[in-house]
Amino acid sequence: QVQLVESGGGLVQAGGSLRLACAASGRAFRTTYYMGWFRQAPGKGREFVAGITWTAGTNYADSVKGRFTISRDSARNTVYLQMSSLKPEDTAAYYCAARSAMSPAVTGAEYNYWGQGTQVTVSS
Repeated sequence: QVQLVESGGGLVQAGGSLRLACAASGRAFRTTYYMGWFRQAPGKGREFVAGITWTAGTNYADSVKGRFTISRDSARNTVYLQMSSLKPEDTAAYYCAARSAMSPAVTGAEYNYWGQGTQVTVSS
């Protein structure tokens, strides 16, 4: 199995920054897995935010390009999401996900493992 544990969420004012972390563990986890961040705001569907390959190739949703940066530390099996210039519309529960493949994916159905989520609230 694979366990994903997110941390780093909280309350921040608009224009501020937060860094989320996702620690992966479990015998089934592979450093080659494609890792992604998703978010879900109240009353809305889950949406892709950012993803990263094991060779550090990245992909971002248009809504966060230039403001968010995804990275990974393979030695620590940890993926990060640095969020800057936060806006109230970024308020959501943020989820880390792992896909048991190396290729990128932007839909939740293509991921095999999920964390429990961490709340990010941006006040105006």
